[in-house]
Amino acid sequence: MPRSWGGFDLPTKADRVAVLDKESSAAGFWDDNRAAQKKLIEVARLRGEVESWRALESGVASVKELAELAMQEGDGSMEESLQAELDETLTKFEALEFTTRMSGEFDEKNALIALKQGAGGVDSQDWTEMLMRMYMRWAEKRGYGLEVVDLSPGDGAGIKSATLQIIGRHAYGFLRSEKGTHRLVRQSPFDSDHQRHTSFALVEVIPEIDDAGEVVLNPDDIVMEAFRASGHGGQNVQKNSTAVRLTHTPTGLVASVQNERSQNQNKQIAMTILLSRITELEAQKRIEETAKLKGEHVSPDFGGKHIRSYVVHPYHMIKDHRSGYETADTSGVLDGDIQGMLEAYLTSTAGD
Repeated sequence: MPRSWGGFDLPTKADRVAVLDKESSAAGFWDDNRAAQKKLIEVARLRGEVESWRALESGVASVKELAELAMQEGDGSMEESLQAELDETLTKFEALEFTTRMSGEFDEKNALIALKQGAGGVDSQDWTEMLMRMYMRWAEKRGYGLEVVDLSPGDGAGIKSATLQIIGRHAYGFLRSEKGTHRLVRQSPFDSDHQRHTSFALVEVIPEIDDAGEVVLNPDDIVMEAFRASGHGGQNVQKNSTAVRLTHTPTGLVASVQNERSQNQNKQIAMTILLSRITELEAQKRIEETAKLKGEHVSPDFGGKHIRSYVVHPYHMIKDHRSGYETADTSGVLDGDIQGMLEAYLTSTAGD
């Protein structure tokens, strides 16, 4: 009987990998470059899934074998180590099982996180940088790739805006819950009277699109500007105009990249970001149109409402206003321990 883990049919996935491997080695595979690229992306994704579940399957078998051996020999000395192995295996299973809930069109993609200061002056800029560090720490703890592709320093402290590229399977699926306005309440370190201040920062999360599908960009619709990348304090970090800003005139969407690469490399990354924004915009339009036709409620944009509150004075509490998730561990969350919040949101919207 085929084995299924949490709705994951392992034999079917493995068979699909074998078929795609055979197709990729056949003559004429690259005659249609776009189709070939799509198949290679699919086989890489499926192979990763199959290997992860097979590694878990092997781990379960190993624990079972050791447990049976210990029972046969009446050896109680292995109980503690076996329990530790079992706990580790269960943790891996729960993590893998959770990813089976991610069935969105872009959930398996890399993620691009754009952060922008909101109301609150220098406190808001500092808060925006705190959020950037939170996402960077989360990515590091998960073993994801990470790059700061754009950063605009604040006036004396923090940042005005930044764009992060988070590279890893399901990066977008997990981080899509972060879209919206984040609110911080604390004693301001920039106020000599140490008054309580409220700061806001806007977080945008888009999937990094490697295949635009039906979206085709007309070069005449794109305006490119080149400028010098800036470091903290407004100092130019290079003399050449390598930073790039692309504007898609029909939609008004903008992608900006400033890094220590060449202008051509930054332009390529900016084009990827712009294409990702446009693709997501088109996908959102389809979702909203389908919902209207079905007579379903279409959730409005976040607008002026904040999705999450982070309070560090006069008490410690973080609350997600959509899932209801709460924690008093503000220092842990701001150090990147946000997985619990991400999963709570995904669980709360599982039926949507």
